[in-house]
Amino acid sequence: MNLTANALAELVEETARTVGADRPGAVTVGAVLGEETALHGAPPDTLFEIGSVSKTFTALALARLVVRGTVDWETPLAALLPEVRVPERGGRPVTLGQLALHTSGLPRLPQRLMPRGRRGALDPYVRCTADALLAELAATRLRSTPGRKFRYSSFGSGLLGLALARHTGRSYDALIREEIAAPLGMADTRVELDEERAARLARGHSRTGRPRPRWHLADLAGAGGLHATPADLLKLALAELGDVSGELGRAVALTHETEQRIYRAHTMRPGWYGTHLPASLGRHAVLFANGRTGGYHALLAVAPARQAAVVVLSANARSVDRAGFDLLGRLTVDPLLTGR
Repeated sequence: MNLTANALAELVEETARTVGADRPGAVTVGAVLGEETALHGAPPDTLFEIGSVSKTFTALALARLVVRGTVDWETPLAALLPEVRVPERGGRPVTLGQLALHTSGLPRLPQRLMPRGRRGALDPYVRCTADALLAELAATRLRSTPGRKFRYSSFGSGLLGLALARHTGRSYDALIREEIAAPLGMADTRVELDEERAARLARGHSRTGRPRPRWHLADLAGAGGLHATPADLLKLALAELGDVSGELGRAVALTHETEQRIYRAHTMRPGWYGTHLPASLGRHAVLFANGRTGGYHALLAVAPARQAAVVVLSANARSVDRAGFDLLGRLTVDPLLTGR
């Protein structure tokens, strides 16, 4: 093992110990730096719920169809769901690109489908079937004119996944497996788990350490229904750093190039938030996606210009973001890793 690989492995192990020290539940930390990768924690084939990191996959599936010429960013959602009254505002329709950038004007959640009471909150999206979501869409009033304002919407991301699946004649699960997971060799990334994969799913815990059941997002899966292993997410990280060519490589580039400014220091890309590391860590540009479910928290962050990425998966709903960003920052400034 060379000096860089050894230093990377030690840093990843240190981060995994830090994350896992104060919470019950499995933890795995992974990192990429140039041609080197490292993983530490739970076995690489352990499955986790990845929550809203699923939106990265949904947006990348859209980008791949855009590159192929099947749809466009400006394709109206109504064109893929002709049987439904899709709301408009200001004479402007909701487009696929707006769903990916969270500028559609749709509310954050399909409110009438959300549970009331503590018991329902243990599996809050189970009622979000296709028929229920489309009925909710038809009854929804947009909160802002499409394309005008950033308004984070899991409802919109879920509808995007549902619409793309219907357009291609597949389930959302099959869409992601065939368009993204299979080409990248991500054998375990999927919504539905067979018996063997279910046995590899880490048991989830609340932020206070109580065991939590799996979430079932039904047809809202494009917003947060995927499971993945650390090994699989490292493969996606490598693809996001340029280790993929052809149609899928062009789709990755498209998601990086398309942006909407949302705050002074942040942008939205299809499937990603864009930001910069602090000045003390070089202010390198970063794309990241994070996700939380009832018993899990996930972070995937990449710094393309530095050829660096981190993956943090925890079977505990407490945030792992700070530890993940600290690790990414150290990858970009540590002289043992950067060669400076």
